Amino acid sequence: MALLQATDLAKRFGNTNAVKGISFTIEEGKCVSLLGPNGAGKTSTLKMLSGLLKPTSGTILFQGKQNADLRPFIGYLPQYPAFYNWMSGKEFLVLVGVLAKLGRKEAEKRSEELLERVGLGEAKKRRIGGYSGGMKQRLGLAQALIHRPKLLILDEPVSALDPLGRREVLDMMREMKQETTILFSTHVLHDAQEISDDLLIMHDGKIAVSGDMNQVIRQHQQPIIKVEFESSADNWLQTIKSYHFVSEVTIQGYEASIVLTDMDMGKQTLLKEIAEHGLPIRKFEIAQTSLEDLFMKVVKA
Repeated sequence: MALLQATDLAKRFGNTNAVKGISFTIEEGKCVSLLGPNGAGKTSTLKMLSGLLKPTSGTILFQGKQNADLRPFIGYLPQYPAFYNWMSGKEFLVLVGVLAKLGRKEAEKRSEELLERVGLGEAKKRRIGGYSGGMKQRLGLAQALIHRPKLLILDEPVSALDPLGRREVLDMMREMKQETTILFSTHVLHDAQEISDDLLIMHDGKIAVSGDMNQVIRQHQQPIIKVEFESSADNWLQTIKSYHFVSEVTIQGYEASIVLTDMDMGKQTLLKEIAEHGLPIRKFEIAQTSLEDLFMKVVKA
């Protein structure tokens, strides 16, 4: 069932078209990752969906309704959340709950529940100014959930965190997607693939790829051989680019990724030529193109 449907959504800032008439649907109960390089239009899209930016044109339907006040149904965490550092974690959540039109007692109870859930129960009376970056991000998640939203929108929720903080937030997102729909933007493709059901890839203000995560990867997957040489093999690698079974060759130092249209032919021919040319190798690995490969292909298009 469609929870949110955007049609021909566009946003223009002066002469700059940040979002260029995109259309997509977010199904209820799904976790959707929004991917794209800086300047692709991700944050502008999220702000339009959350009601913080008015679209230049296009429509947003939420549960089939247009032009409704979506604030009671959406929880939003910006990339750089702001807090009142002189407040305690609990004081801040209670304030947010009251602003979200919860009764005082309900806001108190909900704040206690969420602080325990995000691992801040013991720090609830501490001033936010003394929280670490990971703690602040978890508090941000709690404030976005205070009013039990139907859609949770997160803009780069792990970008500023260390590996431990990133893992903690991802684990919480995995739990949250059992009870609410999530749309989040990220630059970390591994995270997107790990917890997302669907994906949207934006480039230059447009949706370049969308759909079920696993189906999209399978649809665009190609066989690939990764070779690591002991010394430069650039001359030979340039030669094989013209082979009919080679669709792409990417060279980084002494390593090469060779995308093939015919794995059997490619494997036999390349191994034979490596031996004939006496090219010393450290690794010869057969694999499949990944989400990162697809992302780079879209961005370079």
